[in-house]
Amino acid sequence: MTTLKESIHINAEPDRAFEILISIFSAQETYRAWHKEHVRCQWLNGKPFETGSVLYIEEYLHEKLHKFRLISIQDKRNRKMKYKFMFPASFVFYEGSFSMDAEGEGCIFTATLSSRMGWLYSLFFKDRVDAIKRHMKEEGENLKNIIEKRGT
Repeated sequence: MTTLKESIHINAEPDRAFEILISIFSAQETYRAWHKEHVRCQWLNGKPFETGSVLYIEEYLHEKLHKFRLISIQDKRNRKMKYKFMFPASFVFYEGSFSMDAEGEGCIFTATLSSRMGWLYSLFFKDRVDAIKRHMKEEGENLKNIIEKRGT
């Protein structure tokens, strides 16, 4: 298994930053505004990132449209949300998470994405892995801008 990880410092309290992150997943407009490659998100059941809730998303990765269903498996309000990929994406991707950890006057936002394919996938599909890393980095930078513009 391979895990990709991206972190960025955000000048906002973790609770406020996490609240804004959850609000991004609550409306099409905010989800699309978060990243230019985001197309759609919709909660199929449950409340945003409540354990057991299912989220449907569409986004472009390596210039191809991908459709994912994610199930929330851990919800530590105002700190961390963890999800698993559902079939058929679960053949490649295992799970991911978003967390906000306090640091000084702000917080560190960390996104992780775990793949079942390990180093072999990275070797044969390096362009795809690089595109996912770029996407994750841009999401962090964009989230930082969104949160810091809204203020604390």
